[in-house]
Amino acid sequence: MTGAEKPAGQRARQLFLEGRNCAQSVLGAFAPGLGLPLETALALTAGLGGGIGRLRETCGAVLGMALALSLARAGDWEKGTLYQAEQELVGRFRREQGSLLCRELLGEAGRDRAARPSPRTPAYYAARPCPRLVERAAQLLEDYLAEHPPACPPRLPGG
Repeated sequence: MTGAEKPAGQRARQLFLEGRNCAQSVLGAFAPGLGLPLETALALTAGLGGGIGRLRETCGAVLGMALALSLARAGDWEKGTLYQAEQELVGRFRREQGSLLCRELLGEAGRDRAARPSPRTPAYYAARPCPRLVERAAQLLEDYLAEHPPACPPRLPGG
């Protein structure tokens, strides 16, 4: 099974385990199917890790999920419909995980707000829920998109 054939959750987890942040991992899992080069997706979300620049605010997995849904439906839905969809999807994540805030999802690890990211070591990955959260965010979006297929193929604005 190639990367594109893997479920989105597995692709997101793999990107995270390769050193990407949570937002990069989720948007990156959907980027090729949205006509967005992976490098562009990674650049767009580079500062969103750690709950936006390690401020421990909104979870990067949620931000990546919201960005991917926006791109998937930008040319298909009017703004109110998109907002409703974002609220439903993000609400699913919050109900399952108990929060949208990075610091709350991380628990004790969420107290570290230093600007420099922690080294990506086996201990880092074992101490955080992030691999599971990026996988679940991508699964939720993949399921949502299957439940609500687009009227037209995804396309980038201006494309």
